[in-house]
Amino acid sequence: MNSVANGAPTLTAKDFTTDQEVRWCPGCGDYSILAQVQKVMPTIGVPRENIVIISGIGCSSRFPYYMNTYGMHSIHGRATAIASGLKATRPELSVWIVTGDGDSLSIGGNHTIHLLRRNFDVNILLFNNQIYGLTKGQYSPTSEKNKVTKSTPLGSIDHPFNPLALAMGADATFIARSMDRDPNHMQEMLQRSHKHKGSSFLEIYQNCNIFNDGAFEMFTEKSSKADETLFLEQGKPLLFGATKNKGIKLDGFKPVVVEIGVSASVDDIWVHDDSDFYKAQILVRMFDDPKLTDHLPRPFGVFYETERACYEEVLKMQVEETIASKGAGDLNKLLRGREVWEII
Repeated sequence: MNSVANGAPTLTAKDFTTDQEVRWCPGCGDYSILAQVQKVMPTIGVPRENIVIISGIGCSSRFPYYMNTYGMHSIHGRATAIASGLKATRPELSVWIVTGDGDSLSIGGNHTIHLLRRNFDVNILLFNNQIYGLTKGQYSPTSEKNKVTKSTPLGSIDHPFNPLALAMGADATFIARSMDRDPNHMQEMLQRSHKHKGSSFLEIYQNCNIFNDGAFEMFTEKSSKADETLFLEQGKPLLFGATKNKGIKLDGFKPVVVEIGVSASVDDIWVHDDSDFYKAQILVRMFDDPKLTDHLPRPFGVFYETERACYEEVLKMQVEETIASKGAGDLNKLLRGREVWEII
């Protein structure tokens, strides 16, 4: 840790590491995510003592042990509930929820959607590896249909969740996606998540090299990444390909791939606006389904961002207004009051 002229400490990524042994499988995508979070934390301008990382259960949920901040390794699916209570009582804290696709979308699914609609000013990092890794390879809520696992030996018949579509349905105010093998992009998305006032929902594609290796290979490998990924940039046309020779054009409400200079010009291409609620609905649904549309690239970046009052701020105002009109109240008087229940 260095010091600047005014005596305030200048933090580095090293200041956010702990003496705990990192216990993930060698090659796990969680290592990259941890490294990027540790690099970004010194840049957000928040003292370590005001940063809290809360997790549930799963491989990703070991995160608090490895971050030199306050934190809590809580219970399955309930990190969102605990973070909500903390933010309501300590609104000045920077609260980060680290969770997985099973933890947040299965047992914790109800908590996730209600946190998003309430719009607490917290940051959700959802590590999506499309599998249950900690319990050794069962299918998860995001596993693709026909997925053969230990719990679905004949193939899963479940229709999988689309995490970003779920977040849109819950009226989340910030929705984004990144991947473990693109550290620069992930750092940018982490910074955008922090800057957003309200609940930020960042899905991170994370490779589980033991139980679901290569699930996102087409989006991360050099040989296919340029043609299979679409990086969203505010105010810029949706171009992709090794030479940016392809683009996305809207045919009514249907996205189609066109070739620049052949079937369309750059002026014809859809220009990204992350404040457009209706186009965000289209973007989050851009999964490859040959029965519905032509092959489309997978979008990464900020899909949607809007402003809405944060729950903890409205709660504070309500409490202050009630005290001003009715007084502070007397807990002792309440407990000894005559309003009682009679149990028969």
